[in-house]
Amino acid sequence: MAAEPHQHAGRASRRVQGRAGRICRLMSVSIVPTLDMERAIAASGYDVIVGFDEVGRGSLAGPVMVGAAAIRTCDLSGPSPLAVPDGVADSKMLTEHRREAIFEELKSWCASWAVGSASNTEIDDWGISYALGVAALRALSEAETRLGIDGNGLLDGRPVKVGAILDGPNDYITKALNTFDAPDVPVPAEVSTKVKGDRYCATVATAAVIAKVTRDRLMVELGAQPQYEPYEWAHNKGYGSAAHRDAIAEFGPSDLHRLSWHLV
Repeated sequence: MAAEPHQHAGRASRRVQGRAGRICRLMSVSIVPTLDMERAIAASGYDVIVGFDEVGRGSLAGPVMVGAAAIRTCDLSGPSPLAVPDGVADSKMLTEHRREAIFEELKSWCASWAVGSASNTEIDDWGISYALGVAALRALSEAETRLGIDGNGLLDGRPVKVGAILDGPNDYITKALNTFDAPDVPVPAEVSTKVKGDRYCATVATAAVIAKVTRDRLMVELGAQPQYEPYEWAHNKGYGSAAHRDAIAEFGPSDLHRLSWHLV
C-alpha cells in the first residue's frame, strides 16, 4: 500500500529535526569559554575576579559544593596576558576522564582557587539556596586568603576590589553575606550573574571543573565505605539514579542523605 502524503511529510520532518538536533549539539560542544566578561569587569576598576559554579544541587546524598576560581586583573594585560586554558569547557560537556586530565592544570592557571561545601544536614536545615550561598562564601573566603588578601582587605598592602561571576540567574552569594552562618570574607565580592556562565566565562568554567572533580572524588571515596556501598555512589555520585533510589527503598536513607528531599 502506498504511503499517504502526510506520512512522507512526517518522516521528512523527523529527518530535518534530527539533523537540526545534531547540528545544535555540535555547535554547543564547539563553544569555548573566553575572558571577555572578566575583562569587562576589570575595566570597571576591579583588582580580582572570581568565577563561581556549583555542583550537587540536585543530588540526593552528600554535600553541595561551590567552586571558586580567582584571577588578578593585572594578569589580563601586558606582554604575556592570561590566556584561556586549553581544553576548558562547560564541565557537563566534558567526560569524567577529560575533567580529571585538566584538573591540576586548571588549578595552576588560577591565581587562587577553593571549593566550599555545605553538608546534607545543613541543606536540610537551611534549604538549598542558602546552603549554596554559605558554601560559595566559604570558597570565596578561602580563595581570597590563598591569594594573600589579609583580614583588613589588603593585598600587597593596598585595598582591593573583588568582582565575581556566578553561573545562573540568581545571586545567592550576596543574600548569604553577613548572615549568622556565613564565614568572614576579607573583601565581599560584587556579584554579576551569568546564565550558562560555565559555557561562556573561563573563570566560571574553571571553577565548575574544579568543583565537579572535587565532589566526584569525595562521593567515590565515601561510596567505597561498607555502609554506603549499596547506594553505588561511585557510579551515580549521589544523584537519583534508579539503582540509587531502589537502594534507598530497600535499605533506607543513610546519614549522608538529604532527608528533607523526596528520596524514593
